[in-house]
Amino acid sequence: MGKKTIVFFAGAAAIVAASVLVLSIWPIGNDAELKSMEGNVQRGAYLARMSGCIACHTDVANGGAPLAGGVKLATDFGTFYSPNLTTSAKHGMGEWTIEMFAKAVRQGVSPKGEPYYPAFPYPFYAKFTDQDIADLWVAFQTVPAVEIPSDDHQLAFPFNFRAGVKLWRAAYLDLRPFEPDSAKSEAWNRGKYIVEGAAHCGACHTPRNFAGARQASFKLQGAERLPDGGKSPPIHAQALKGNGWDQSSLAYALKSGIKPDGDVFGGSMAEVVREGTSFLSRQDLNAIATYLLGANDDAAQ
Repeated sequence: MGKKTIVFFAGAAAIVAASVLVLSIWPIGNDAELKSMEGNVQRGAYLARMSGCIACHTDVANGGAPLAGGVKLATDFGTFYSPNLTTSAKHGMGEWTIEMFAKAVRQGVSPKGEPYYPAFPYPFYAKFTDQDIADLWVAFQTVPAVEIPSDDHQLAFPFNFRAGVKLWRAAYLDLRPFEPDSAKSEAWNRGKYIVEGAAHCGACHTPRNFAGARQASFKLQGAERLPDGGKSPPIHAQALKGNGWDQSSLAYALKSGIKPDGDVFGGSMAEVVREGTSFLSRQDLNAIATYLLGANDDAAQ
């Protein structure tokens, strides 16, 4: 190997090492002061259902304890496992503060300052208000501790380099809070908050690019490659109406899992209904339908 080649590789290695160091120490996230917030356990438990926390962090198939984690999510980037969210001091959130919780949920940043992989839908949870966070926090404090460690994600290089997620965040992350539309009805805005925030419908019903980021220009137009190997249909107003959905049938399907033709939801959508939307109030189910179908203010009353 010639001297110039050695110098080239040495220089390249130095650049890589410097890049890794920069990524590792690159700070992310903003602190929040929420100690004075008073949460409501019932509202928090309801929001946790709406947000899919129970479904994603309870390994029902293997008899796992509530919110103890271990649910497997196979993707093109590797296999993710949901973590333990119980009050275990060693394996869960037992030693967290509400500020740590807020930063994790709304910004995707761990108590150690590390970025969470976007398999955790924190870009949607950025829509949560301070009150939402306080409600969720007190609800999670009621969960019994389960002394089971979280499984490590099984990711190949370079995806196993967690600091690299900071580059993904810089390119794609949108943490804007929820903004209601004053020209729309209260029901429509409530539906938008649920769909684009807590229920994170776009996580499955919007296609993603090569980096796993949602393609905003194809919002709610369905996706061909879901982690479970299936695909999701478009759920924007034109598609829903074209397939015979109306506000009543959509709200009923989200409650019961039964579609207008008498068939039932299958795959991951069946789980969404069973563990999430079936627990929602009639008012919230109607709000979701109002937003997705694009109903005007008069129809939304």
